[in-house]
Amino acid sequence: MKKRFNEQQIITILKEAEAGVSVKELCRKHNISDATFYTWRKKYQGMDVSDARRLKALEEENARLKKLLAESMLDAEALKVALNQKY
Repeated sequence: MKKRFNEQQIITILKEAEAGVSVKELCRKHNISDATFYTWRKKYQGMDVSDARRLKALEEENARLKKLLAESMLDAEALKVALNQKY
């Protein structure tokens, strides 16, 4: 899934809002919905670009680790089933 905005662009938009530009005006200017703006604000508020990049890297690492755990659990379950089969 390709995103239209990278972290730097999102943070720049949020900083415009902090500077006093109205949410409606920002949404119209950048062609985003109010919901998108508020979702971004909830996730990125108070961050700078390096913080946002670090967050993204941590989220990717977390997803990778969850996938590894799920695969490991499936392997363990398959071994249990194989060991409990009667020949």
